[in-house]
Amino acid sequence: MDDSADTTDTAVGSATGPATSPARRLRDALEPVAMHAVWSAQVHEALAPHGYDFLTGYLTGRAAPLGEVPPALVTATFGVFEPGLVDRLWTAGRALLPLADLIAVRDRATAASLRETLGEAEEERAVEVAAALERAVDAVDGTARPLFSALRAQPRLADPFGRLWRVADLVREHRGDGHLAAVVATGLDPVRASILAELWVGYPVGEYSATRGWSDEVRAAAAAHLERDGLLADGALTTAGRELRGDIEDATDASQEDLVAALPDLDALVADLHRWSARCIEAGTFPDDDRKRAAG
Repeated sequence: MDDSADTTDTAVGSATGPATSPARRLRDALEPVAMHAVWSAQVHEALAPHGYDFLTGYLTGRAAPLGEVPPALVTATFGVFEPGLVDRLWTAGRALLPLADLIAVRDRATAASLRETLGEAEEERAVEVAAALERAVDAVDGTARPLFSALRAQPRLADPFGRLWRVADLVREHRGDGHLAAVVATGLDPVRASILAELWVGYPVGEYSATRGWSDEVRAAAAAHLERDGLLADGALTTAGRELRGDIEDATDASQEDLVAALPDLDALVADLHRWSARCIEAGTFPDDDRKRAAG
């Protein structure tokens, strides 16, 4: 069936539209907490004296648990970034501090920043939520999940707010590894997958995928490929495009079934995580952009 005339897209994801799956509800609830190390000014201030800027801090900090690996492996595990950009950032970031020292600085600063953001009164509940999530991430298999498995191998943090951040990050990496596997199974390359994803959450073509280092020419070629495949028309997803991206989302959700099943009271956990994520947004430690929250 020719669906090229059907170009009206509806953003999806709990931040921008209906999200009924338990795995997606959990993911969107914890995103601003999990990404605290990336967006907190206090964390940036701790890393800046060592020479890290936003991008080197993000990429090197997130990949550091992998150890001293070549840039090609970081590119493979991150999935959607242009390889030359990853090479430059990883090479520059590794030269600034030993990876173990970077992890330690980042852990301390993130725990302190999240404590300040959420408040001391939340400490007891933060411990309870962290413990529940820790039991879930400890119970699942790490096969074919490199970022999740590397992060899970790190020592558990003693600070209650550090524990909360670390386990939120673990859930996020678990989903990210599963999502990348779902994308690869479709045969999509990283650029086409990025364009589908940005349109799916409500960005126009190029606004989000360009931040991953792909040139205008590469993104234009990827968009043309999607158009030839009947997935994109007039800058919007076709019905077939929405269905394909929906299939990727379903497969990603399915990859987290064991983790979600290990949680005792998802509704209560999601409520607390949403409350804490709202505080992160209010404090400026995560962008006030529903599309970004759904796309991370």
